[in-house]
Amino acid sequence: MNLIRIVIFAKAPVPGQVKTRLIPALGEVGAARLSAHMLDLTLSQALEAGIGPVELCMSPAPGTAAWADTPLPAGIEISDQGGGDLGERMARAARRTLAIGESVLLIGTDCPDLSAERLRTAATHLAGHDAVLHRAVDGGYPLLGLSAFDAGLFQDMPWSTSAVADLTLARLAVLGWRVWLGDTLRDVDEPGDLTKLPETLRTA
Repeated sequence: MNLIRIVIFAKAPVPGQVKTRLIPALGEVGAARLSAHMLDLTLSQALEAGIGPVELCMSPAPGTAAWADTPLPAGIEISDQGGGDLGERMARAARRTLAIGESVLLIGTDCPDLSAERLRTAATHLAGHDAVLHRAVDGGYPLLGLSAFDAGLFQDMPWSTSAVADLTLARLAVLGWRVWLGDTLRDVDEPGDLTKLPETLRTA
């Protein structure tokens, strides 16, 4: 089985620049604080999963002032998302990971339900499939795992719409790839999603 790398895409938790749809409910500082806690939770779950390297793919680049007040745990690698839309940035990370002989789980930080156990389960299924995917309730996906690469999975995608997961699955079907589909999970993007936060994030 190939080594499986978890690549976490995250923005620096700067007030006014992250979780902007939650600002009406939490304010700029509150939304940024929640973003920082969700990043911490995602990193801890990825490390706890213990399935392979954990990489934080950062925007803006590592070492910039935006990240100065964000402590990161030991044991993670860091990288720069680079330019382009989300599809270009995800494709770049997936391609370079697969090029060094590792499979990849691409995740964000918006889904508290993406636990260490779910990451391990996705990794187990990826060993026997070309792709694994968890849908989100809003129609996106909080996790896409790949053991093969095709740029068409990321090109001309209507990101941040309800069509993303279905369109990705349709493209995977056209490729004829073996796909495992996991549970549908909930992202935390809108004020209404705050009621679904785990207790640890609510108290934080």
